[in-house]
Amino acid sequence: MNLSLSCRIAEGFLSKREAIMDLAELCHLAVQAPFDSICMRASQLGIAHTVDETEKAANLIHRSGLAVSMVSGDFDIVYNNDDGPRCLQDITPYLDLAERLDTQLIRVCIKHEDDLKAAQKAADEAKERQISLVHQCHVQSLFETVDQIESCLRRIGRPNFGLIYEAANLEQCRQDYGRKTIRRLAPWIKNVYLQNQIIRSKGALTLDTWTNGPVSLDNVSMTEPGGIDFDLIFSALKEVCYDGIFTVHQSAPEDGSSPMEVATRTSQHLRSLLSLK
Repeated sequence: MNLSLSCRIAEGFLSKREAIMDLAELCHLAVQAPFDSICMRASQLGIAHTVDETEKAANLIHRSGLAVSMVSGDFDIVYNNDDGPRCLQDITPYLDLAERLDTQLIRVCIKHEDDLKAAQKAADEAKERQISLVHQCHVQSLFETVDQIESCLRRIGRPNFGLIYEAANLEQCRQDYGRKTIRRLAPWIKNVYLQNQIIRSKGALTLDTWTNGPVSLDNVSMTEPGGIDFDLIFSALKEVCYDGIFTVHQSAPEDGSSPMEVATRTSQHLRSLLSLK
């Protein structure tokens, strides 16, 4: 089992481009909290960086005793915008990045029916390098509802194309995220994103979904009650024998807490729930 910290915690609350700490600081945070790996995002390192920059970063991560659980290689993927699926048209730079960081998972983006064929081709190329592509349960994509997710994965039909299971996005689309859904999607789950939220009419953040319209919510800490039922998720994942990556995908705190405080508290809480030492 691998407990991973997303670079999201080192980004501004409202900006996924703005890094509020450098990679050395992020690695130190991850080691101290502790986490086993970091989930790389373009705010720290992506396909736009040079080979030299990537190799220096890889050496820093290795010296820290950390692994890289997954890469999101550009900002279009991170923002899930209309250009997100372009990665599928030329997956080679993303594979190069993943190899240099010694990771076997690359996050991609699918928004239209035509993207499914491109996903098959990209997965075939990735297979030659023992790398898997994964798509997150995500609003404004073909991975909003459980039916859509299963249909897309079956149509792509590649063993190295899987799913980042993410309960918060499923909840935003009024989807079940418990045992029934986890059993259904278990064959494809290669990473589990963890972020907490409370959906309420006067929430500070409003997100648009394709299947459920606008949804208002508050992002809250992983330890705050009343949000996502993590006990249910972990129990259901244990029942399907999932023993892979769990990634904390929370943004930098807004309440004045330091990222170190939040990361440490979150790691301790999750390790307790997951019975990790």
